Amino acid sequence: MTESNGDRPTGHHPSAAWHQDAVVPRAKRSRDGQPDPQQERRRAISDLGDELRNLVDLAAATEVSAEDLDRAAVHVRAAAALLATERRHRPATPRADDFLDGIRMHNPVTGAGSAFAPPLQIVQEGGLTVGTCTLGLAFEGPPSYVHGGVSAMLLDQMLGYAVSASGHPGMTVRLDTVYRTPVPLETPLRLTAEVTAIDGRKVTATGTVATAAAPDTLLVTATGTFVALRADQARRLFGAVSGITE
Repeated sequence: MTESNGDRPTGHHPSAAWHQDAVVPRAKRSRDGQPDPQQERRRAISDLGDELRNLVDLAAATEVSAEDLDRAAVHVRAAAALLATERRHRPATPRADDFLDGIRMHNPVTGAGSAFAPPLQIVQEGGLTVGTCTLGLAFEGPPSYVHGGVSAMLLDQMLGYAVSASGHPGMTVRLDTVYRTPVPLETPLRLTAEVTAIDGRKVTATGTVATAAAPDTLLVTATGTFVALRADQARRLFGAVSGITE
């Protein structure tokens, strides 16, 4: 099993992977001493993701001249052309992913390969799901504060992870978010989530966003409702990657 950046909920329900952490693997060697191709690919995706996140953050913060911006654009276009030589399209899944094992390298919240993800680091502490991240200027909404939609996205991920960790994974059908105080940028954040009710296929979870320095001062709270898919729904939506054959 590969190493995740947090405790992975167990079980192979097809929806269990939707809110789990992406994997930042350690390099492994095969029996002949050569790097494992899948691990090498995931490592390379993670390395590229680190550089892309740095680029996105710098692009949002830079105040260099127009000439320097033009020069940077030339280099970015060259990199984009290289990446475009072989690409996937919907509904193909990335070769580096493992849907049933919760490995999603390009998840926009936790994915090590995502240019957009903070990425959010998630661990399970008993019945409480805890996430940490710091959001740079690329996530700015009101000046110096996080865009409200980003807070909602982070909480949706947190709640979904908590639901999966409870053994009752499902898809979000409702997310109610309350914004109490603007969330500051470039500030370590602490997020929490926990399941509060289970009613058949329906699970309710609540979550919070606070700063790491003041975890008891809640900035954003949310309540989410999740519903587990029936086998026929999983097959219809996700086909072979759902792992449902009966």
